[in-house]
Amino acid sequence: MTVPAVNVTESTDDYQISLAAPGLKKSDFNIDVEGNMLRISCEKEESREDKDERYTRSEYNYSSFSRSFTLPEEVMKDNIEAVYEDGVLRLTLPKSEQFKKAALSKHIPIK
Repeated sequence: MTVPAVNVTESTDDYQISLAAPGLKKSDFNIDVEGNMLRISCEKEESREDKDERYTRSEYNYSSFSRSFTLPEEVMKDNIEAVYEDGVLRLTLPKSEQFKKAALSKHIPIK
């Protein structure tokens, strides 16, 4: 498995991470936050065995990937949410209210 493509977008309220990983189950993913690092990893094992009178064929496949992201200080780590749907893992990283207010636009008058 190659490392899946990732899109990161920012809005006033949060950051969104979308990771394209079709063919997996949500139980294949591990999402961990340690300090200011967000780590998304996946491990998938498959095995298949075909038996016939004359032969036995066994196939085994193991694939994995890991992506890490440095979290900005405004992310509320306890409120990160993840959803896996239609082959896309989506994470929502909400910003704290303090940083949302600081990000509002402000008009500066000329003196």
